[in-house]
Order: sequence, then structure tokens, then C-alpha cells
Amino acid sequence: MGPELTGPEPPVGPPPTPDAPAWGDESAPQAGPAAPGPRWRRFLVALIAVAAAAALVVQLLPMPVSTGPQRTFAASNGSVTFLAGAPASIDPAHHGDLGSAQFVSQLYETLTAVDPQLNIRPALAASWQVNSSGTQVTFTLRDHLEFSDGSPLTASDVVHSWRRLFTPGNPSPLASLIADVKGARELLSGQTTDTSTLGVSAPDPRTVVVDMVQGGGNLPAIVSSAPFAIVPPSAGDGEIMPAPGSMVGSGAYTLASMTADTWTLQANPHYWAGKPAVDTVNMLLTINGQSPVDAFSAGTVDVTPISFTDAGWLAYDRQLGPSLREDPSLSVTYYGFETRRGPFADARVRQAFAMAIDWKRLAQLEDPLSSVPATGMVPAGMPGRPSGDFLPVFDVARARQLLAQAGYPGGAGLPAITFIGGGGGDSDAAIVAMLQTNLGVTVQYQTMDFGAYQQRLATDPPDIWSLSWVADYPGANDFLGVLLGTGSTANEGGWSNSDFDAAVAQGSSASDPAAALAAFTRAEQIVQDQVPVVPVSYGRSWSLVRDGLLGAAQNGTGILRLAGLKWSGQ
Repeated sequence: MGPELTGPEPPVGPPPTPDAPAWGDESAPQAGPAAPGPRWRRFLVALIAVAAAAALVVQLLPMPVSTGPQRTFAASNGSVTFLAGAPASIDPAHHGDLGSAQFVSQLYETLTAVDPQLNIRPALAASWQVNSSGTQVTFTLRDHLEFSDGSPLTASDVVHSWRRLFTPGNPSPLASLIADVKGARELLSGQTTDTSTLGVSAPDPRTVVVDMVQGGGNLPAIVSSAPFAIVPPSAGDGEIMPAPGSMVGSGAYTLASMTADTWTLQANPHYWAGKPAVDTVNMLLTINGQSPVDAFSAGTVDVTPISFTDAGWLAYDRQLGPSLREDPSLSVTYYGFETRRGPFADARVRQAFAMAIDWKRLAQLEDPLSSVPATGMVPAGMPGRPSGDFLPVFDVARARQLLAQAGYPGGAGLPAITFIGGGGGDSDAAIVAMLQTNLGVTVQYQTMDFGAYQQRLATDPPDIWSLSWVADYPGANDFLGVLLGTGSTANEGGWSNSDFDAAVAQGSSASDPAAALAAFTRAEQIVQDQVPVVPVSYGRSWSLVRDGLLGAAQNGTGILRLAGLKWSGQ
């Protein structure tokens, strides 16, 4: 890609208080929302780039510094305008898409947060302790916390908020993130519907005690994710609906107004870190067919995701090049099999199909600005990531042998295979061609819009499907146990393997980083052997960020903390 040029900036973030450190990026400014359009929080339609903010100013040619299009704002604390897309939900317990999480994370706050260096920082919680066995975590909340209406926020609100994730008959799609909390698996499996059995309690107004089966050391990182944001007592089990001017939240911003095109967020003066520096944030749901680059050039938006094709030429543009950002995206695109029924319940059939496809070549043919080839389920840049190559070997002869051993020599007797992709285009077409040529099987391929795709995966998954996943928190288990663990709400193919579950459990509960790495490496090897899924690529994301916008530090999870924004000169 050419040289990457960055310039130093002073640290920025929420107004510093004795308890609220500024979380600025001391190199280049970073910013960016999720890509427009509804998406699962961590389920993104495969082969669509995760559009989020970026970490580095990219200038591929020597060029003079250009002022570029300028943003004007009021002499007070100004405003910022994002192209964010429409949220599917603004309820922490009911949302499941990255675009919605971008809204949820501004309206509601979590106990912890992840900074741009992937460190876990205090948010509503001032501190936490994990016992020596990793079976209990105690969070101590900050003094005098308030919701946006000035009412007190206490530990009982944390208990209430987390129980909502396990509402009988309508659990959060991301409830499995805390499957190691006592009682969580029983609630998810339907063994009980009593949410009071969840191992979360409030012995006093500032103390939250979480009893764990294992893996308590990961909990402070896990609960930085949007599903674990705190809602007021008035929020029952039903979904929280947008209510401009009257909705009570715990985040840096409140919902001030809504139109068909724009949601306007207003700074919350009761926010734990103090009122944010930027008074107003306009979240654009649409730009009505206008090019994001044109909208940015015209001053309509201050931050906008762009396609990798635009990133390719913008890097050479003397005016817009300095505004181009790349996000260190922690994401993986993968293909999966329905393992609960049909031919892919047999591991030999999965292995045959996986070995009949040259996955590495497939990934290499993708534009390098959109993605890089994967080597395993856990993406590059993730702390505790196993090293090595965990992709299936491309071996057509062995694939044919395995298919014959499973009772389908030359594909004979195998029913037509349903394959639904997320619009992978040439990649999906190449997969179909290789399967038909190398195995002699019939593949029925189709695409569908995301709403229908989401419903199909939840109710009647096809034989082969494709998705992408973006990190909820900085941990290898988010791409292993959460996606593939027995009974996980994110396990779309329904795969179950006791050896894999045991390896993930060991990795999650290990206090020694080397032991955790060894366990997660075993988990990757089991996935490589049993092939419930095949990781193909790690995503890259691009955006344009207005000159002078500081503190929009993104950490790779695709969500920007608006509380850290400020304009230079404020």
C-alpha cells in the first residue's frame, strides 16, 4: 500500500475528571460509524466490507498538505454529522447488528470500555476484582451515577439490565457472550425461565457481584460490549422504542429528535464523565442515493464509510487523500455448514466440500483493499490469537475419497445442496463451480436481502451459508466459543463438539497467557479438522473524516465512542 503518514495530536476524549481519564489517540485521528443499512451486531453479510473508522491517515503519493473541504460549526460546542445507517433496534438486549450497536453505545453506557489500544478501561464501574479461581467478579460502580433524567443509577440497574438479555422466549442474540455466568446456560437452553437464577447480584447500591462457572478474567472485557449497557428501571422485558425527548439512557447522548433521514443526538449533562465536548451529533440514516464521497466533499457529512474501490483512488487524491482513514478491523468472513441435519451432519462430507475448494486462492483474488486472506477464525490483531495456518488443505483427490466414504461416490445419491450467500459475487460463483467440477455435486445457489437472510438462518438454515463477524471485545473466544460453542446463540450451523468446548473452556479460564494460547490453538485445530466453518478473509474498512475532528478513536470493533469527539480549537 505505500507509506502511511501520521501526525501527532494531543490526547482527547471525555472531559477529564478525577475518575475519567481522556482516552485519546496520540497519533492520527480516528473516526467512523458502521456501514449504512441493517446488519447483525456481529453477523455481517459475507463479503461486504465492515465500514468503520480508521486508524491512519493514508497518503500514497508525496503531496502538499491540503485543507480540503472544511466543516463549519457554531461558536459553542458545535455538531458532528455521521453517515450511520438506520438502526434495527436501540435496545441493548434486543439489538443484534453492528449499525444498531453504534446507536446503542451512545444512548446507553457499559461498566467498562475498550480504548484504541484494546485496553479495558473503567466506565460506569470505577474498578473490578476477579478472585483467584476466576469464578467471581466484583464490580464497584462510580459514586453518584445518574441516568440522563438525573435519577440515580445503581447496582440493581445492572442486575435488571443483564437479566433482560435472557427474557424467556426472546433472549438477546448475543446473550451467549456471558454463557459462563452461573445460570446463563440453563436460561439459554430453556431448562429454566427464571431470570433471577442468573449469577448476578447487587449486595449494595455500588457493588455488582457476578458468579461464574469459569472464565471470570474475561468478563470485564466482555461486558464492554453494547448488549451489556445499562437501562433504567422503567425498561421492562419488551423492546425499548425510540422516544425523542423523553427516552432515559445512561450514555453520553440522548435522542433529541428523529426524521426520516436523521436522528439527532444531544449531549447528556448527567454523563459519568461530564457533558461531552460536542453538543449535537447528527446520525444520517440515508443520503438519498448521493455518493458518500460527494456528500463528504459537499460538507454534508463529517464522517462517512466508503467502499474499498473509492479508497483505492482517494489515496491518490491531493484534496481528499489526507481525510482517508483505514480501520484496524477485527473481523472475519467465513462459510459454514448446517450440521444438525442432512449430509453435513457427517464430518466427512464437510471435510470433502472444504478440501474441494481452494480457499486461499479464493481469498487472494479479492481486492487487497477489501480484505486479506484468513489463516484461522481469530483475526489478525486480536490479543491471544493463535498463530499458524488453520485452513483446510486443498486436495481434490482426498475430497473425492471422503465423499465416497460417506456414501456419495462421485456425488451420487447426494441431494442438491442449497447455498445462500450474502452477495459474494465472483467468490460465491467460484465456490459453486469448484464444488460442481471437483465433486460432481449439484449446488442450488441464491442470495436474499438481509432481513430475509437473517430470518432464514434463524429458522431454516441452508446447507451452506456465509457470514462475517466483528469482535464484541478483545478476546479470542469471541471468534471461537461464541461462534461455535455448543448451544451458543451465535452458532448458526448448530455444530457441537465436546473436545472443542473443553479447549475453549480451558482457554477462557486459564490465568496463564501461554496456557490460554495453547488451548485456543487446540480449538482452532479442531475447527480445521471437523470443518463446521471455513474462515476465508479478514476485513478492511475505509472512511473519510473531516479535517479538525479529534478524538474519534476506534478500537477495531466497529463502534465509535462519540463522547471522545471534539473539534480542534474548541
